[in-house]
Amino acid sequence: MDLSNYYNIASFSASFLISVTCLIFKFSQQRTERKHNKIYIAIVGILIINSITSILAEFFVAAAPYSKLFAVLLEISQTSYFLFHSALCPLFFCYVMRVSGSGFITKRTKLFFMLPFLLTLIPIILNPFFHSFFYYTDGYKFTRGPAEASIYISGALYLALSALLLMFSWQALTSKRKIALVYFFMITVIGILTQLFFMFIKAELFAESLALLGVLFAIESEDDRIDVDTGLYNRKALKNDINSFIVNKRQLYIVCVRITNSDILRKAVGSENTDILSEVVSEYLKTIVPKHHIYNTNPGSFVLTLMDCTKEHARDVCLQMKDRFDRVWTYGDSELPLSAIFMAAEVPERITSAADAFYMVDSPIPANNDKKILLGSDLDYLLRRSAVENAVTKGLKNNSFEVYYQPTYQLKGQKLHGAEALIRLHDKQIGSIFPDEFIPIAEQIGMIEQIDDFVLREVCKFIKSGLPEKFGMDSINVNLSVIECMQPGFVKHINNIVDEIGVDKHMINFEITESVAASDYKLLNSVVNALKNHGFRFSMDDYGTGYSNMESIFSLDFDVVKIDKSILWSAETSELGQIILENSVRMIKQMKREILVEGVETCKQIEMLDKLAVDYLQGYFFSKPIPKEEFIKMLQDNDEEKENVKNESADSASR
Repeated sequence: MDLSNYYNIASFSASFLISVTCLIFKFSQQRTERKHNKIYIAIVGILIINSITSILAEFFVAAAPYSKLFAVLLEISQTSYFLFHSALCPLFFCYVMRVSGSGFITKRTKLFFMLPFLLTLIPIILNPFFHSFFYYTDGYKFTRGPAEASIYISGALYLALSALLLMFSWQALTSKRKIALVYFFMITVIGILTQLFFMFIKAELFAESLALLGVLFAIESEDDRIDVDTGLYNRKALKNDINSFIVNKRQLYIVCVRITNSDILRKAVGSENTDILSEVVSEYLKTIVPKHHIYNTNPGSFVLTLMDCTKEHARDVCLQMKDRFDRVWTYGDSELPLSAIFMAAEVPERITSAADAFYMVDSPIPANNDKKILLGSDLDYLLRRSAVENAVTKGLKNNSFEVYYQPTYQLKGQKLHGAEALIRLHDKQIGSIFPDEFIPIAEQIGMIEQIDDFVLREVCKFIKSGLPEKFGMDSINVNLSVIECMQPGFVKHINNIVDEIGVDKHMINFEITESVAASDYKLLNSVVNALKNHGFRFSMDDYGTGYSNMESIFSLDFDVVKIDKSILWSAETSELGQIILENSVRMIKQMKREILVEGVETCKQIEMLDKLAVDYLQGYFFSKPIPKEEFIKMLQDNDEEKENVKNESADSASR
């Protein structure tokens, strides 16, 4: 053997080692069930076989002049090389189809795509008889036959088809997959062209194995798509796959399994580790669909993809799972009576984007829902949520938010005391949206801080106008989002807004809901104290609706406690309600806090509250929440009315 033989053996050995490494790593991941995984393994297997036959051919070509047996073995090894190697480009074409999500051809077109490969096989198989593909000279020098061009033409055709597939499915691919596939193209083409024009440089196998190594780490390794604890696909995987399905116009159903009593773990097994749920439930779900069609999106939430599925089949799958959840689950020695809701939606008819899929996965189930299976029109609430979220997202830019004001009055003399600022959303597409609906969504999508800042700025501008002081208002109440309050630098942020506009901080009274204060008062204490030191006032809102305790009221040093309307209304209809109202007022007074009662609507209620000597009143008896301009007009009308009464009294006295 000469030096070129040793060089070729080294190159083929490197290709062999790289390919074997890819194969071992792939099997060690235990992720070989998807079709593109199987195609990748087949490609690597071919490279291993080609590397072995090429190494043997180098030995056989050196020994062939001395033995006819080695000459025959040389012919067999070289023929085997071309037989297997001719399948590489067709397999890569299939791999690209699967990875891009567009590889779902019909049976008719399958034969058409296989035709170039089949035509290439004919001269290879017949080569021992006609030597039209390759042959060896008397000195056993490898010589290309005219038919060898077919393997390059076939390969170029499949690579071109693969490139077209990538172009059409480019938007469906992640950045990492795009880079990996382009890298494969470049390295493979460089290796093929090098060996085509410089036959003595055996670079093709090495280039292909190197390219497959890149594909292994960028595509076949799915570490970023798999939840480490559960071994199931994660949210990122679902997002990428849904995008791929939609871009490639795949028809499927997404089925979401939402476990509604995951707290059963703590009661049954003394653990809040939701991975136990995934372990118990996922094993069952694998009997419904293959593992690579299961996604663990949230603790206690799973998504299944049912490919090419009808509505009837999706309903049957949901019914099958419901029947299983109606029975007790077991974990070790514990029994888990799990409860779940099942939702099924079609892609792309109802689910038109990954965001729509996550609406279904993450959105709260409507409180009035009494169904276990939600399908078709049952999921219309998702459309509403999507529309509301869109309205919230664009609200500030489109000037859709508006601050309303509801006045508060002193009990004695029913003199104006102040007002509560309340946010409203008016969307051009879906109309007016109340805070109870859009505030939770704003908190979930991270818009609540911007909305709170908008309200505070609008209130400061109103105070800056001088009208509140002119009409005798002591303060304006602004609802405080505890989500924002817990953010670092919150106190400085609030002070910066108020100082920027330049208003008296005593005119701003922040409200915190009772349920939040009762659970997080230790965290809020430093924030409340810091803001009060700067001159702001504080009220507890909705007293009586949460988990009241005097410790929270006392520790947070509220100036005013606002008793919820439910306590007032209950006091009118029952003796127990009357006792609760009287005792609440007594306790708050003993703690030396002022009292405002919400929901005042009748003279009878005012008389009852007058006997209890509360401080302030708020409710529809005086005014519903109204826009700022209407609020100003109402105050002006009230002032004019008072002035007229005063003038009439003066005229009467002068007569």
